[in-house]
Amino acid sequence: MTSPGRVHALCGALPGAALTHPFGPDTSVYKTAGNVFAVIGAGEDRLTLKCAPEHAAVLVGEHEHIVPGYHMNKRHWITIDLGGEVPFELVEDLIDDSYHLVHDKPRR
Repeated sequence: MTSPGRVHALCGALPGAALTHPFGPDTSVYKTAGNVFAVIGAGEDRLTLKCAPEHAAVLVGEHEHIVPGYHMNKRHWITIDLGGEVPFELVEDLIDDSYHLVHDKPRR
């Protein structure tokens, strides 16, 4: 189990991360370089992150509490049940991966 407070602290500490609430006060959206990298919603028990498609497929297959992205492109996003049995270290790594997928992508 990973507390939403720890997730907020991790997301907010990343360089240039901005917390927004475009869908109302119950859904926290973290952005970097103007693009979403994390969504914390549904009573703060779900975390949705960007993920490389091949990695997402493996994670969904290996972890009961990781599913394709809720209300997102199911190939490029995953949703983690924070009340489930996903190790904090994995959640931390996935937040970092999501941030870098968005932040480091080449500009057109």
